[in-house]
Amino acid sequence: MTAKPPAMSPESMEALALPVLNAIQNPVIMLNADGYVVFANWEAEAFFGASAAHLSRYVIEALIPFGSPLLALIEQVRERRAPVNEYRVDLSSPRLGSDKLVDIYVAPVLTTPGSVVVVFQERSMADKIDRQLTHRAAARSVSGLASMLAHEIKNPLSGIRGAAQLLETSVGEEDRSLTQLICDETDRIVSLVDRMEVFSDERPVDRMPINIHVVLDRVKAIAQAGFARDIKFVENYDPSLPPVYANRDQLVQVFLNLVKNAAEAIGNKPDGEIVLSTAYRPGIRLSVAGTREKISLPLEFCVHDNGPGVPQDLVPHLFDPFITTKTNGSGLGLALVAKIIGAHGGIVECDSQTNRTTFRVLMPVSTDTADNSRNDEQAG
Repeated sequence: MTAKPPAMSPESMEALALPVLNAIQNPVIMLNADGYVVFANWEAEAFFGASAAHLSRYVIEALIPFGSPLLALIEQVRERRAPVNEYRVDLSSPRLGSDKLVDIYVAPVLTTPGSVVVVFQERSMADKIDRQLTHRAAARSVSGLASMLAHEIKNPLSGIRGAAQLLETSVGEEDRSLTQLICDETDRIVSLVDRMEVFSDERPVDRMPINIHVVLDRVKAIAQAGFARDIKFVENYDPSLPPVYANRDQLVQVFLNLVKNAAEAIGNKPDGEIVLSTAYRPGIRLSVAGTREKISLPLEFCVHDNGPGVPQDLVPHLFDPFITTKTNGSGLGLALVAKIIGAHGGIVECDSQTNRTTFRVLMPVSTDTADNSRNDEQAG
């Protein structure tokens, strides 16, 4: 019979509670009877953008939008002395930032009358993951469309171009500009169809453990030699990051596209800046359709720019085909980014505010690295 562990003293249990609360991936705060923040875990510090010591100077009303439903929930919990849940509460504000949609759980602290605990579950990540599935379905629709267009449009266009070239030899000088216009426009349409054909390419790609910093350095070198030569680049890398299991050329294509978009958004802004960052963010896990398996996406690669930002009504549809803010854009670049990252088992998202836009790519670590980590744990 297994012996029971010795009973823990209240002091020991209190000391253990702090690391447990800090390990929780959701923001957790405790308010006293006067509404002041008397505890905030690490996630809450990140959520409110301030340390626990700083937050303790404020009542909750000063930290959230005026008239927020959270205030009514807190009062309800204090009166009934029972927990309540509220879903999809918008806490967006200049202080907390945009896109702060959360589920809220509020519970009374029975040992301290008037005190409550508030737990926030950010909805933005779940909603963005749902949108990724829509983006992948849209990309598959474009795949079928591209295959059809390649056959039904490119062949007639080659005939039109050939006829225009023949006409060019028999018309006067004043009409040759029209035949040249026909040739130029058919070439432009063929180029567009060629770009769409990339979506129908379902051939398996060679993958291997890749150092993402080698990829980003390559992208930076290309950008600084051409379209972003007048823009300042800042690197904020985690040097201990494990490799990502991916195709190097496709990752170069993804981040070159994102950096090019950032450079075009900055334009001629004199203090234009692009920040490339990498980090390890444990806690993001996705369910695999049709199985009980969940994959972890701890590798975070970001491209930040201080351009004017993306219109908020376009952000949810930014990765859909043919959606673009550029005058002459095709709207296929970001759709291709979403397709490539989705094929690698990751997700890509966009957070945009005035003078601050971030494209964030979340991907799994190399399977070799994961296997080695498990072996090390078993050996220990």
